[in-house]
Amino acid sequence: MKTQDWTSWQRAVIKVGSALIAPNGTQVSDEYILPITRFILHARELGKEVILVSSGSVAAGRADISCHSQGVTIAEKQAMAAVGQAKMMANWQRCFDASSFDVSCAQLLITHADLRDRRRYVNIKNTVRELLINNVIPIINENDTVATEELKVGDNDNLAALVALVSDADILFICSDIDGLYDADPKTNPDAKLLPSVDGITKDIYALAGDTQNKIATGGMITKLQAAEKTTNNGINTFIVNGKNENTFSELSDNQHVGTWFRAVKSKDSAKKQWLKYTLHARGKLVIDEGAQTALLGNGASLLAKGIVSAQGDFVRGDAIDIEYENEIIARGLSQYSKTELDLIAGKDSVEFVSILGFRHGSKHIEEIIHRDDLVLFNS
Repeated sequence: MKTQDWTSWQRAVIKVGSALIAPNGTQVSDEYILPITRFILHARELGKEVILVSSGSVAAGRADISCHSQGVTIAEKQAMAAVGQAKMMANWQRCFDASSFDVSCAQLLITHADLRDRRRYVNIKNTVRELLINNVIPIINENDTVATEELKVGDNDNLAALVALVSDADILFICSDIDGLYDADPKTNPDAKLLPSVDGITKDIYALAGDTQNKIATGGMITKLQAAEKTTNNGINTFIVNGKNENTFSELSDNQHVGTWFRAVKSKDSAKKQWLKYTLHARGKLVIDEGAQTALLGNGASLLAKGIVSAQGDFVRGDAIDIEYENEIIARGLSQYSKTELDLIAGKDSVEFVSILGFRHGSKHIEEIIHRDDLVLFNS
């Protein structure tokens, strides 16, 4: 996707906050999420993919858990989340069921520790990829029922940004209760003007953000700017839009510019290439044959085990490894298998993985050693 063309996106993440899921703070409602489901269904008709990051579990379960008069304890809040997760997911499914389309939703609960760990990071990526392949809508939330403070992302704006990165999204839509970023607080200054676009998130831009006035939400404009900084620096265009405006998502369906557009600083491919090539340290090397070299350089394919001649180094699943052909490093990517496992399956067909290893990572759709989405070519 070109940096200055947001309408050509193919995979989006939409972050929906507590104020839209449970407007009164104690129970779920479809008032604001029905327009979002219609937008998602329209996008799917066009062949696009959408991932939801949905807050609201604590608010949805609040009425079912008694609280101390001194305030809500951590245990009580986690109990609310446990009750509310089921209600929130049921509410999303009801909204999709209201359409004439056969749509299934899937719940993924993650913590910051899951995103930090290489193996779990790859597992999340694979699970999301598999759900999208099967036309299931992933609905992701932080696992508030078990997460401790040191393991939490803390707010779903930044969680949405991390999900956009792990899922290779093209665009992130962050729903708010105002139209976007203003040059002053629109709730106190009638002359405040909406900023239609932002080319870079600077200290001056951060200075425009104020604290949230919503008692339900955990994030304000600051966390939305933090999220936008993460995504735009990695080639993902980002919008802050008003999720309470019933016209927002119909206008987005018509490719109309609404809210504040934070323009991607660089192309998505460029950002990922720099990350793989310059940030990650290769922990090993795969030597491949001519067929695999042609598939990678000529056809833009993934790397399969059948084309691997040998594996070198000491790496585990999720590590970055170099790909060598005729003594030249031609690519780098994230391995789905460890060195020990690759010693056994190199040169083999993927249908043999279970008989050799006793398992396979993923399903019939995920049989690559390095998926093309997790690979950068040095001589493309």
